[in-house]
This record gives sequence, structure tokens and C-alpha cells, in this order.
Amino acid sequence: MEARPDFGSDPLPGLVWAFRIRPDGTAEELDVERPVAPVTDGWLWLHFSLVDTRGCAFLRSFADLPPDAVDALTGPDTHQQLQAEDDCVYGVFADLGRELEGVTDEVRLLHFAMRERCLVSARRRALNAVDEVRQALRAGRRIDSPATLIEQVVDHVVDAIDRLADTLALEMDRIEERILDLETTDERRKLGVFRRTTVRLHRQLAGLRALFRRFEEIEPEELAPGLRIDAVRLSQRLDGLDQEIDALRDRARMLQDELSSQLAEETNRNLRALSIVTILFLPPTLVAGFFGMNLKGIAFAEGEAGFWAGVLVSALSSLIVYMLLRWRGLTRG
Repeated sequence: MEARPDFGSDPLPGLVWAFRIRPDGTAEELDVERPVAPVTDGWLWLHFSLVDTRGCAFLRSFADLPPDAVDALTGPDTHQQLQAEDDCVYGVFADLGRELEGVTDEVRLLHFAMRERCLVSARRRALNAVDEVRQALRAGRRIDSPATLIEQVVDHVVDAIDRLADTLALEMDRIEERILDLETTDERRKLGVFRRTTVRLHRQLAGLRALFRRFEEIEPEELAPGLRIDAVRLSQRLDGLDQEIDALRDRARMLQDELSSQLAEETNRNLRALSIVTILFLPPTLVAGFFGMNLKGIAFAEGEAGFWAGVLVSALSSLIVYMLLRWRGLTRG
């Protein structure tokens, strides 16, 4: 039987929240300012902040976890992982961030390690899914095991990304309508943001899905009952969501291409108009150059209407060029 972890007689440094889960699945929230007593029945969920250096030091000295699990708990936010070793499951999962105003589209990482008697999780910045699970426990949600709690976290990750995908789809609908109406004011920048968000989400979902697919290869007998994650169900949910995010990414790219095409057409029209104006002013410029030569024998130099004669010649030259352009069909937009 797994030993019960002993946390000493002092409050745990860096502890953000703690729950004692009873054998019937009900949760009791513990006071983080008081020492955490060992559980005689049920198990514990301890959530730490890695920003607190004392909390990191405590986790590194956690005697009930294998060294690799401690490294996963306290390591840098680099990549996702999911491992099983010595009757301990540990890893790093992607989650969306949470701020005071609500859920953000920033991807952050949750570190965790669990045994049958204890689930230890940690993060550097506030996360959405773990906070949702925390609120659910406060509202009376029953959790059977640490593995079930991790499944709940992943489910909330999927739900949050799904809601974000719906929001992105609605925004893309509005942008598409404006593009079709040839109203392309600030849509290019927005589409760039959306595409970057979908690429980032796709990268994290694909990695998380690959982790659970590899976890499916572990035989159930190799893990304690409380550590058996339903990887098949989670990977199926992640697969469907990843396909939706991938479709949004392709749609954002196609809208960007359509917008770029419209901008290129508008630029070509402007350049065409500028070129026609330049061509129309070339003959008057040539005429003005001739009449501006300070030489004897210049036509109309002695006449009273010499200036207006020069203006008339310039206008006629522009008109002739315009008629030639129109005859060749070069003035059509």
C-alpha cells in the first residue's frame, strides 16, 4: 500500500489551494495558512505556485515522488509530456490562461504529478481549467480519484478552447462579410492575430493528443486504479477539437489570401490611374518645355494671345493622348 505523505507541522510554502477528497468523492477545501495533515482515508490535491521560490524548493524535496516527476513539476515551461513511472503518473499539460477579466487565449502550462494518495499540481501563472475544477469542487462536484481530476482538467481545457473557437468563427464570419462588401479597413491585422492563435492552439492540441495516444499503450494492470486515465476518451475529444481548430486556421489563411487579392487589385487600380494621369501630362510638359526655351523665333512669342495658344496646344496634346488611350482600351478599370 502506498505510504501516506507527511508534510510536517508548518504551512506548505507556495501552496495556492488544497483539497482533501474523501472516499465518497466529496471535497473539503483546506486552509493554506495551516499545516496539511496526512490523510487517513481519501487523498489530497495540492496546487502550488512555481513563482514562489520556497514552493519550488519544497517540491524538489518531495520525498513521495520519483526524481523525474519532481523535475516535471518544477521544470521550465518548455513542452508537454505525460509519463508513468513507479506507480506515479506525471506530466505537463497546456491550458488557457485566466486573468481578472476572464479567460485569455494565451497558452500556459500545468505541471502535475499524482499517486493514489496525493495529486500535486503547479503553475507559474493563473490557469483556467484548474480554476474551473476548483470551483466545481467547491460547488459539490464528486471526484473519485486523482486520474478523474486530471480528466476533468483536460475536459475543461477542451471546453475553453471550444468556446474560443466559436468566438473566432463568429469573428471570421463578420470579417468575411466585410471582405465581400469590399470594406477592408483593419481586417488584415485581425486575421493575422486569429491565424496566430489557431496555429498556437493547434500545436498544443496536437501535442496533447499525441501524449494520450501514447498513454493508451500502457496496460491498465501496470497502474493503480486511481491513476488510470481514460486516455481513449480524451484523445477522441482532442482529435475532434483539433480538426475544428485546423479548419479555422485554413479559413483564416483563405480569408487572408482573399484580402491580399483585394488589396493587390486596389493597388493596381491606383497605379493604373496614376500612370494614366502621368501619361496625360507628358505632352503638355513637352510643349511647355519647347515654349520655355529662351531662343529667338519661338512661336507666339510676339503675339498677345501667345500664352493662351500654348495652353490650347497643351490641352489638345493631352486630349489626343487620352483619345488614343481610350481607343486602345487602356482607360478601362
